[in-house]
Amino acid sequence: MNKKVFIIYILIASLFFQANALTASIKVDSTKQQKKQKYVTGIYRVPCSGKENKKIWIVDGLVIRRDIYPEFLYGGNNERYPFVPQNEIWIDHAISAEEFSYTLSHELHERDLMATKGMSYSDAHDSSLAFERRMRVDDFKTAKEHEKLVPKVSPTDCDGIKQIVELPDSITLQNIYRQKFDTRNGISIWIVDGAAVRRDIYPDFGLSGNDLAYHFIPKKEIWIDGNISCEETEYSILCELKEREFLDKGMGYDDAYLKAIKVVAGLRNNNRIAAKGKQPVLIPNILERDTGTGNEKKSQ
Repeated sequence: MNKKVFIIYILIASLFFQANALTASIKVDSTKQQKKQKYVTGIYRVPCSGKENKKIWIVDGLVIRRDIYPEFLYGGNNERYPFVPQNEIWIDHAISAEEFSYTLSHELHERDLMATKGMSYSDAHDSSLAFERRMRVDDFKTAKEHEKLVPKVSPTDCDGIKQIVELPDSITLQNIYRQKFDTRNGISIWIVDGAAVRRDIYPDFGLSGNDLAYHFIPKKEIWIDGNISCEETEYSILCELKEREFLDKGMGYDDAYLKAIKVVAGLRNNNRIAAKGKQPVLIPNILERDTGTGNEKKSQ
């Protein structure tokens, strides 16, 4: 083999090995890309009762806006946002107790339209806003009708203390009720205007109250301040139900309150464990859909 042919042979061999090395490098880089899928933790906060075969979670909206989708507001569903796991509805923990039921209904309605009819997000969203408004109008009417039927009440607490001394001993409730939230164990739970209660009836009204602790709350009612976060709503309801139960058994207010708080602490811990047990959320390349999948049959 002459020198010139030998050199050409060496060059060809070198190019061959370089090409193989480059191919191997591309394969390694591709594998690395697959392994670099983004996962986000710390999203889940409080599980809620399921609805329409969907799992409802109150989530950390700050984490979602910071690490996934800056425009996430109020809530989301997997038809609009592919990063929301299948059959889950997410509700932003930053919204108020009063907004929770409207937001949840909106997300369920919007998801249904996109999943069963393949509707565009824009149309499904507008339809859900209209659906939501009907709920708001109905709740407003229900609250006003209920308030008209409530007899006069005493602006005092269970110790007979009147914090606004210029009030008469008997008052008519006005513009207090906002939304009928639920009925549990025969007790009606109402979302109320907490600011109005503090201004016009009892300045020390906190997140919630019940009829056995406050004489201005009608019989068999629990009031929840509409301004508290939706994350605190169920804790407040449980606290009032348990406190009322203990008061009804003759326990003093301070003892009933402290005992109820311990029950609530147990629920908080259970929810913390449930949230901690959720798997990290895989973030897809596409973060939103403009058109629903339309791959679900309408449930009967």
